[in-house]
Amino acid sequence: MTTKSAAAAARATVYGHPRQGRDRELKKAIEGYWKGRVTPGALRSTAAELRRTHWRQLAGAGVHEVPTGDFSYYDHVLDTTVMVGAIPARHREAVAADALDGYFAMARGTQDVAPLEMTKWFDTNYHYLVPELGPDTVFSADSSKQVAELKEALALELTARPVLVGPVTYLLLAKPAPGAAAGFDPLTLLDRLLPVYAEVLADLRAAGAE
Repeated sequence: MTTKSAAAAARATVYGHPRQGRDRELKKAIEGYWKGRVTPGALRSTAAELRRTHWRQLAGAGVHEVPTGDFSYYDHVLDTTVMVGAIPARHREAVAADALDGYFAMARGTQDVAPLEMTKWFDTNYHYLVPELGPDTVFSADSSKQVAELKEALALELTARPVLVGPVTYLLLAKPAPGAAAGFDPLTLLDRLLPVYAEVLADLRAAGAE
């Protein structure tokens, strides 16, 4: 392959895009939602518009395959916890009653229920919400967010590449759930988690991922 043909064959992508917006539109919308000044529909509309804007910016900058699934209302590791169904027992009722409010309850806690622990993403200033996993954890796939965002990008006639936190990374970022035996290692759940990821990938493929 010549240098010219190699360059022509190369394709550019990135793992994500800052999600807050040029004027921190997402932050303002989320805080407004928490205060009851922004409706769930308005919050989702703001989020969707930001995703469209960012994908078009990336495509315009020469990114051939725009990332999907990287957007988050709060934290991409928390999004993965939802995707694999690893909702802590104390938050399941809230999530079942209202997915969005339950999501934020896991992130921020409520008057009666503690949030997930927050810690640094490796050695950066970004903080993520630590999954709580135990020997009794039952995983179940919920690819709705990932599939919906992929379809949004495809509807703009863009080539999209779904982005996920991988299963090994997810387990290494987790901690033993309350009540787990001393020394429990979340990584021992890998064989239980892999079929859930396979289901998510199959859903993404069916939705148009290549």
